[in-house]
Amino acid sequence: MKSCVPRTLHCIVTNTSSMLSVIKLPLQRSGFKMSAGGGLKHMLASAVVVGVIEARARIFGHILNPTGQRSPHKVLRKKLIGDKVAEWYPYDIKNDDPLVMAQEEEERLLKLEMLKRRGKGPPKKGQGRRAVKRNK
Repeated sequence: MKSCVPRTLHCIVTNTSSMLSVIKLPLQRSGFKMSAGGGLKHMLASAVVVGVIEARARIFGHILNPTGQRSPHKVLRKKLIGDKVAEWYPYDIKNDDPLVMAQEEEERLLKLEMLKRRGKGPPKKGQGRRAVKRNK
């Protein structure tokens, strides 16, 4: 005759927010045997401990990682520093004021005109160094 041994133990654990959690504990992984020597009592105690750990994580906002897999939680938990970096640099008024931008553009064009009069300006399109090398 075959003996029926359950594969998992279901325990219902309540926490302070009156939510019910159903925990499935595998019997074979934990190494507990269904015997009259207190195995069931030990399994129930471990189920309660697991429930308390889960409730504590929910209350205090901790992340449970029972398998130990890599998680980005540690990085994402840190404060963002973008605002601090942006505050470090002074505000540049040139970008907002069109008069300042127009004055800079006018100075650039005047300098370019002076260079062209002296023969030091940029060459016309298609007459630069590359074109001279290609024609040789």
